[in-house]
Amino acid sequence: MSITAPGTGPLHPAIATCLADATAGKISRREFLTRATALGASSLAAYGLLGLPRPAAAATPLRGGTLRMQMEVRALKDPRAFDWTQMAYITAGWLEYLVEYNSDGTFEPMLLSGWEVNDNATEYTLNVRQGVTWNSGDPFTAEDVARVLSDWCDTHAPGNSMAGRFAALIDPESGRARAGAIEVADRHTVMLHLPAPDITLIAGMSDYPAAIYHSSIDRDDPASTPVGTGPYLPEAVEPGQRAVLVRNEDHDWWGYDAGKGAYLDRIEYLDYGTDPSSWIAAAAADEVDMLYETVGEFVEVAESIGLEGSEVASGATIVIRPNQTAEVDGIRPYADVRVRRAIAMAVSNEVCLELGYADRGRVARNQHVGPMHPEYADVPKIDHDPAAALALLEEAGMASFEMEITSIDDDWRRNTTDAVAAQLRDAGFTVKRTIVPSATYRANWKDYAFSSTNWNHRPLGTQILSLAYRSGAPWNEFGYSNPEFDALLDEANAIADADKRREVMAKIQTILTEDAVTLQPYWRLLYRHAKPGFTGWDMHIAYLPQIYKIGRTTPQDAGRDE
Repeated sequence: MSITAPGTGPLHPAIATCLADATAGKISRREFLTRATALGASSLAAYGLLGLPRPAAAATPLRGGTLRMQMEVRALKDPRAFDWTQMAYITAGWLEYLVEYNSDGTFEPMLLSGWEVNDNATEYTLNVRQGVTWNSGDPFTAEDVARVLSDWCDTHAPGNSMAGRFAALIDPESGRARAGAIEVADRHTVMLHLPAPDITLIAGMSDYPAAIYHSSIDRDDPASTPVGTGPYLPEAVEPGQRAVLVRNEDHDWWGYDAGKGAYLDRIEYLDYGTDPSSWIAAAAADEVDMLYETVGEFVEVAESIGLEGSEVASGATIVIRPNQTAEVDGIRPYADVRVRRAIAMAVSNEVCLELGYADRGRVARNQHVGPMHPEYADVPKIDHDPAAALALLEEAGMASFEMEITSIDDDWRRNTTDAVAAQLRDAGFTVKRTIVPSATYRANWKDYAFSSTNWNHRPLGTQILSLAYRSGAPWNEFGYSNPEFDALLDEANAIADADKRREVMAKIQTILTEDAVTLQPYWRLLYRHAKPGFTGWDMHIAYLPQIYKIGRTTPQDAGRDE
């Protein structure tokens, strides 16, 4: 049962339960908004159930003009295999999403007009938005949605992380969608039939690799076949240099009538590499209007040159992880839990936050689930004890082993990894630090024996754990495989009530702690800065590419050379 406004009908049982929890102060407003809208309540209804008005929209921007954003421009590929949000910022011009996740925790329909979830989350009804067309002129229908959903369920597609988000629909024997799991009920309705409950599907549809593409897509180069439903077209995509989107004047985009925006005529993404000082220099020289993100100590620098800032607390983080399957000189050093536990004991997460990210965040516990997730359990981390860490490393016979720790050559990720390496050396470990260029790192991020990677915020703790730590998952860079952990994840995903799910999550977090799978030292505050004169650009909690919301509040500078 879904609802569209308070008082229109009976509440979904899980929404009623979490409303009672929110009223009693057991869960936050944000947690309620996420859970209620994921189960089909509109954001207007969800706010209304809390007795709150929905936050007022910003003033309508002017139509027209150009935005120049500093951003790494990365080569495109099959959207299902996108592993950096910067790719999605380019394709978001013409490839849209079924569902949108917002920084306040709500889910909003996009190419869907709404959805319903049955009481035990085994059946989803997806209502496909009517009146949408591809920019080729073809109508957008339920058949398109079913086709892409089936593609997401293909575990044989290289790098397809969407399969991890839709495991409930997949036949484990064929590695593809179960027979009857995806049903086209009519031209604008898709039914999903699950063999077991799964509460994460709507959240999965909102993630950046979940772009909806046309059947004609060139998976190796999506920009060469830019058939989509969105308002822009790619004019140029030059990895390492620039990408340009221009308004598609020949396409009657559905979002105009829906009041969605697409105010700008042109969006330019300009690549200034990974050194934040070059981003600031570009802004100071009037070469860019906006930064993709601002990091660490450069937040104050950006403000000092007159840029406006946006800040959001998030579940974005970094992991500095040993790969348990990595072979080094004929051995698998990190397959030994004693080695991994020694690493965890030798490193202070507080020091990592201070030296790596200028204390702009909160300390985490190496469990990749935190207080921002509704099912988070208060499970302690392994105590910081460098002396005991070295003793444990000696017990494992690895005291003389040289650990090579690799990171990208940027600011906060490099600095955080440096802080880890320094603490391991202080504890008596032998450590080699390797720093590689951005392009090299991006191509090999899952394959290093011991390295650091940034991870985005996800709405649910079970969602991020399924993507990162489930056995065989495409993004499992840890080489981690634990059947008990996998089974507990399945159990947690089947529980709509966060309090009951938290009981299972406590077991999951305990396993991650005892197995010492990773260092995950802190949660990040995220920042973005821009010149005055723009709106709709606030930093997104999960970096999602909602570029259609950005517009100018002042006319384009007539003196600028476009």
